[in-house]
Amino acid sequence: MDNIKRQNRKEDLKELILYTVFGNLTFVISIGSYALFNIAFGINELIANALAWVFAVLFSYVTNKKWVFKAPTPTKTAFFMQMFAFFSGRFMTLVIEEAIIFVFITLLAYPSMWVKLAAQVVVVVLNYVISKLFVFRDR
Repeated sequence: MDNIKRQNRKEDLKELILYTVFGNLTFVISIGSYALFNIAFGINELIANALAWVFAVLFSYVTNKKWVFKAPTPTKTAFFMQMFAFFSGRFMTLVIEEAIIFVFITLLAYPSMWVKLAAQVVVVVLNYVISKLFVFRDR
């Protein structure tokens, strides 16, 4: 029994480390593409954030499914259900992030990149919880 608990703890630690690595890469993709759209191209912060979200979420889905949570889907139906759950969860955190950006950048005129960075911290934590508890819960 102790060996099973120890193995589970090892797997959980490995999962957390991989999520941290790929989460940081997703963070960089999100911040980098947001900066490109918002600062370099002058696109509105809410639109720039939504565009950055597309790139970050596509990268995140592949890495979370394949390497972090190792969640195979034996059928097409299971694959699409898992994908729908993932994108639905990410969409919920997009709405939260857009609200943060709207309030702090659009209404209160805080610096764009600082708000985006702070919002990303909130989003990364929420995304992990959603992925762990709802999307990739069955191994």
